[in-house]
Amino acid sequence: MRVRLGRKGDYAVRAVLDLARHEGAGRRKTRQIADDMAIPESYLPQILSELVTAGLVTSLAGRDGGYALAAPSATTTLLQVIETVEGAVDLAECVLTGGPCSWETECAVHRFWSSAQDALRDRLAEVTFADIAQVDVVLSAADPSRIIS
Repeated sequence: MRVRLGRKGDYAVRAVLDLARHEGAGRRKTRQIADDMAIPESYLPQILSELVTAGLVTSLAGRDGGYALAAPSATTTLLQVIETVEGAVDLAECVLTGGPCSWETECAVHRFWSSAQDALRDRLAEVTFADIAQVDVVLSAADPSRIIS
């Protein structure tokens, strides 16, 4: 089993990471974010728009405009960003039957799977973009050839 982000979630995390890495340095243009984080420039405005609507990112139009985090990176969590663009991290269907999953029709695996899912959500809620940016700086210093610069 693989737990992975969809393309939209991946790009949203990259975009917010870029904003966290440049926190306090002013607003970032779409082209800067796209270039630095290997995100298709044509797709990025849609993702940023969702993040703005959710209140995680601010935007300002015009020559001096661009995007910035709405709150400090130390308070913006990985879970917030993922759920904004991917939807809730939830058990959508029964593990055994593939049908609707609810407590009324609980299968033998439900409570164990649900517990693991809760642990994942809790961990994603603990990780902030300040944490991620700090690790990214260390990794970039160790390997400057990484795709995401």
